[in-house]
Amino acid sequence: MDEELRSLTERLRRESGATPAFEHLAASGEGELAQVLTAPGQPLWARELAAFRLGLAGDRRAFESLVLLLNHRDPQRCASAAHALARLGDPRTARAAAALATNELRVAYALHPVRLLVELRAPESAPALITTLERRLRPHDPHRRVALACVEGLGALGDPRARTVLNEALAHPVLAQAAVRALARIPRPR
Repeated sequence: MDEELRSLTERLRRESGATPAFEHLAASGEGELAQVLTAPGQPLWARELAAFRLGLAGDRRAFESLVLLLNHRDPQRCASAAHALARLGDPRTARAAAALATNELRVAYALHPVRLLVELRAPESAPALITTLERRLRPHDPHRRVALACVEGLGALGDPRARTVLNEALAHPVLAQAAVRALARIPRPR
């Protein structure tokens, strides 16, 4: 069993109170899981379990629910959604993650969309991380974890377009060491 699925299943089992409804849904097939995503009055744990399992199965009916969970205030839900979205294989995923990562109104929840963009290595990844990092370099920005994820992600992507913003990150003590490492991973122009 996928470690992330095991962890999610245990967390949601506790959240649901280990009800028979949970156990039934945990053993359900894709058709029943997809119905949970559209049925009214379903608890959040049920929607999350259904979306996650469908995402791992590559069933694109989970896409919208997973994107909503990627932007949730609970970091565990965001992490699970990012894991499932990375495996879903839906071409809309990178665009949705980039929109979430660059949304200034939801920047407090941008950590997992940023990490997902790095994992996807899509054309949208580097531009979104550059934009997000530029905004985090303002004085007294409280979202240092997001900024650090952008710096590390840009290093992992190795995109030369990131060189300017990474050089700017060197002036921020919290980001400086990571920026040095990221810059070292970016190929030098010839």
